[in-house]
Amino acid sequence: MTHPVVVDTIRGMREVVSAQRAAGRTIALTPTLGALHEGHLAHVERAAQLADVRVVSIFVNPTQFTVAADLERYPRTLEADVEKLAGVDFVFAPSVEEMYPSGPTETKVTAGKVGTLYEGASRPGHFDGVLTVVAKLLSIVGPDVATFGRKDAQQLFLVTRMVADLNLPVRIEPIDTVREDDGLALSSRNRFLSAAERRAARTLSAALDAAASAGDRGIDAALAAAQGALMGEPLVELDYLKFVSPKTFMPVDDDYRGPAIALVAANLGATRLIDNERVHLG
Repeated sequence: MTHPVVVDTIRGMREVVSAQRAAGRTIALTPTLGALHEGHLAHVERAAQLADVRVVSIFVNPTQFTVAADLERYPRTLEADVEKLAGVDFVFAPSVEEMYPSGPTETKVTAGKVGTLYEGASRPGHFDGVLTVVAKLLSIVGPDVATFGRKDAQQLFLVTRMVADLNLPVRIEPIDTVREDDGLALSSRNRFLSAAERRAARTLSAALDAAASAGDRGIDAALAAAQGALMGEPLVELDYLKFVSPKTFMPVDDDYRGPAIALVAANLGATRLIDNERVHLG
């Protein structure tokens, strides 16, 4: 397989897109921060079924990091990432100066109330940064379809809503979470876990599975089952465990019946992990 062409300027990316459009080809975009793993590659595989041309963006976006240390810590592995993307047509890998030549933009896309909850409560302004850079990427690449993972359910909800609210001409394609054999969701942050923390991290998906199994007995039973799975692991510092509506992403009432998304976030040492699972509350 051929390696992708790496494009590092907005002008260059737009010229590439223009040429592909002139040839009658459709385009799929997979936005990433890099440090690619099998979860990202599942996006790339799906994109091949959705469009003629695949573009993967690799950009560590500073405006979505609320703690400077997290931004500095995030792995930057462009050369290795490009090697993993054999068969992809183009990689868009701009510098921070290319994307923000005058510093963070004064114009921003705001995530609204949902953006202040869950991950937004722990990382104020994070989702405004996400939506703003996604809007920029969609404008630059102009894809027919863009892939976003279900692993970050809140991000997926907010991006999908932004596209609908702003009438953007792109379809958002959700990609299922890819997991290790023991259930741990793949994440670029997993590399920071110690061996003990890695073993403890399995309890996040175990808690979600327990919630799903108990869901037919109602939200209280589902919550108790999930909490029971987490309580025995001292290395897991729980931030939140919530059940939200897929339609509004707001917490469901105690007497809610129907489809929901169970969200969990926890800190294991210095590493923060998130996960979720679709459940049915009966």
